[in-house]
Amino acid sequence: MSISATLKKHNVSAGPAILPQSVFEEAAQAVLDFNGVGLSILEMSHRSKEYGAVVDEAVSLIREIGGIDDSYEILFLTGGASSQFYMAPMNLLNENETAAYVNTGTWSTKAIKEVENFGNAVEIASSKDKGFSYIPKGYDVPSDAVYLHTTSNNTISGTEYQSTPASNGVPIICDMSSNMFSRPIEVEKYGMIYAGAQKNIGPAGVTLVIIKKDWLGRAKRSIPTMLNYSTHAAKGSMFNTPPAYPIYVLMLTMRWLKAQGGLKGIEQHNIEKANLLYNEIDSNPLFKGTVAKEDRSRMNVTFLPTDQELTDTFIDMATEAGINGIKGHRSVGGFRASIYNAMQKESVQVLVDVMRECGRKFG
Repeated sequence: MSISATLKKHNVSAGPAILPQSVFEEAAQAVLDFNGVGLSILEMSHRSKEYGAVVDEAVSLIREIGGIDDSYEILFLTGGASSQFYMAPMNLLNENETAAYVNTGTWSTKAIKEVENFGNAVEIASSKDKGFSYIPKGYDVPSDAVYLHTTSNNTISGTEYQSTPASNGVPIICDMSSNMFSRPIEVEKYGMIYAGAQKNIGPAGVTLVIIKKDWLGRAKRSIPTMLNYSTHAAKGSMFNTPPAYPIYVLMLTMRWLKAQGGLKGIEQHNIEKANLLYNEIDSNPLFKGTVAKEDRSRMNVTFLPTDQELTDTFIDMATEAGINGIKGHRSVGGFRASIYNAMQKESVQVLVDVMRECGRKFG
């Protein structure tokens, strides 16, 4: 598999995140002239045949790459993953029904809060007791739950499910915003998958929703037109003007991902990058990981200095080396390196080299 891109900087920020350089270049050209038609992609009618072909290709590539059959709808919505925190229970949960949630961090905490407006949420497991530094295991999923909600990767704490969670046969809804299409997915075990695009699959502005067709119209309440999944499914995500340019960039990113060998190819790329960085964290006495080793994220690598006085020094050294966004989330501190799909292994090596230089100077 060939991963090629030229980076202006080594961007390890959590998002909006790095995309492939080839995607940036083609998307930039389309702003000036889309496919030689004499119009910018920004001004083209979303009802035109040219733009219709963009959406069709985006849906086709998502199905092909993800192994998603026709029993699922592919929707392009707006509002980020946060809008799905309430849209999911609004569309899928009746007032007297219950959904099960596993709380693994900030985003699942927010998702749980939204359920109270539409039904009942039961928090069946949480890793809050240890600062969300691990993925809960061994919990029981109530058999009468309409769905089990999980967050597959946690950008702030740096944890990730390493496999599809057990659900006692209950359909799973998963927020995959920060590791969507970074590895193969057992789609058939999910009733719904949603993802804000701005980590791996496109720019901010479009939200991908993959939902079982037989789930549409499940809730019996009156739902505002624009918040009803059935509205968008019936019109192929074209009920109103969609986030046209982000969908186009997402389509280009799907082309790139297919060329990298699909999900198996990109998974191997991501494993190599993560191993390189975690091996340095574990062997360098100036740094320590923040997450249980079996639950470490391949996407968001979080770590701390063993001497807090070196925090600013290391950030300065990283900045000098062209590394952007290494400072950890304000709620956690330390450092965070987000190494999404389009991040080159060479960029991770630059970070590792800075860590080693820090060790030589201050270890």
